[in-house]
Amino acid sequence: MVAVNALSQNKSAGINISAWNKVATQPNDSSQTSYFNLGLYSSMNQLNGIGLNIIASTVNKNVNGIQISSIANTAKGSMRGLQIAGITNINGNKMAGVSVSGLTNIIGHDAYGVAISGMINIIGSQSSALTIAGLMNISGDNTSGVHISGLSNLSSSTFNGVMIGGLLNIGGKDFNGVQVSALANIVASEMCGLQIGIANYTTTGKGVQLGIVNYYREQFDGLQLGIVNINPDTKTQMMLYGGNNTKFNVAVRFKNQLFYNIIGAGLYPYEIKKGFSGALQYRAGMWKQLYKNLSLSGDLGYQHIEGFKANDCPSRLYSLQARLNLEYQLTSRFGLFATGGYGINRFYNKNATFEKKPIFEAGIILF
Repeated sequence: MVAVNALSQNKSAGINISAWNKVATQPNDSSQTSYFNLGLYSSMNQLNGIGLNIIASTVNKNVNGIQISSIANTAKGSMRGLQIAGITNINGNKMAGVSVSGLTNIIGHDAYGVAISGMINIIGSQSSALTIAGLMNISGDNTSGVHISGLSNLSSSTFNGVMIGGLLNIGGKDFNGVQVSALANIVASEMCGLQIGIANYTTTGKGVQLGIVNYYREQFDGLQLGIVNINPDTKTQMMLYGGNNTKFNVAVRFKNQLFYNIIGAGLYPYEIKKGFSGALQYRAGMWKQLYKNLSLSGDLGYQHIEGFKANDCPSRLYSLQARLNLEYQLTSRFGLFATGGYGINRFYNKNATFEKKPIFEAGIILF
């Protein structure tokens, strides 16, 4: 008797043919469940089956099955299955399955499965999913999985997994896994894993930072591999020096406990009356204190030489250099150094050497 009563309450045998909202073979009330829906725009109580609509579909409770519309799908409760919409999918509670939209996927709470959108995926709470967005992925608490976006990935709390962003990845709290971006990776609290980008930042962590500029604010157990590596122990120093390689140079040295990096610019030694020439240089090396204020260091360097209008200089060269440096710190903010080394200057546009010569330099260190 109960079974017969339930079937009699579910109108049209659960088949909802809808022209527009309330114009349908099945009423939209709390006693109805749709098993098959076909329409222009449909509004239903519950969908357990397949829903196909030309414009949009709205389900007041849950979707268990397939929901496809050319513009928008809405499940005010949870969706378990497959959603495809030309513009937007909205799930008020959970999504477990696959959600694909042309512009936006919005999931109010938890997401498990796959979310793909042309622009933005937004997940309000926990998720364990593969999310792919043309612009941005935004997730809330305790996120895990793989997030891939053309612009950025943002997680407000803990993230476990992989972030691949076209420009930016941000972990609002702890991050465990891999961050890869073309511009910057940021972790507000603790990072355990790998960061690859132009700039990498974390407060604390362990793992590897691989980029042009790497920075951690408090403590890090691992490796910083970059052109500039900065941490609380880094001393930033100005260097003024000259020699037979470049007449006058201004450089900044980022000196850590064992390694250092130098970025600088100088005037290349061609006569002023013959034209102007300059050089940009980068060096990376290691240093060791020998005795009190005396230290020894060695580095390898790359130098770009721009000839400009110097008559006796090629328009453009590059130089590979190796140096040994002896440094004496007179005070905590002032030191002297002398350098000996060797450099090879080569052409960019042909496999030929312009000159080889020893390098002799000396100068002062400030700060």
